Amino acid sequence: MKSTENALNWFEIAVTDIARAKKFYETVFDIEMFQVEMMGMIMAFFPTDDSTGKVGGGLVQSDMHKPSTEGTVIYLNGNPDLSLALGKIEGAGGKVVMPKTFISDTVGYMAFFIDTEGNKVALHSGN
Repeated sequence: MKSTENALNWFEIAVTDIARAKKFYETVFDIEMFQVEMMGMIMAFFPTDDSTGKVGGGLVQSDMHKPSTEGTVIYLNGNPDLSLALGKIEGAGGKVVMPKTFISDTVGYMAFFIDTEGNKVALHSGN
């Protein structure tokens, strides 16, 4: 890997009920997710602009994907202020487990939540 490349090039959030999880993330982030079936998996993708080379990812339901509150944690973009998304989590069926927390002036803020599938996921924003 060259030092100028992203360390992350794709992410998958394991789900047991793709419809429930898709509704949760669409509600929290005010987005629409495109859903497909491929290679024995049902996937719903977070929107990205492919022309920018930004990292993409999605929700995945399959026998190989098991939701968890332990292990790897991904930080989703909560800009401009993660309080906006964080404020929708409990109403959408999730649970905030660490409120908006200041990291530093240069890094910003973070928070943790449990989604409708039982995954621990983080939010990050500059404000």
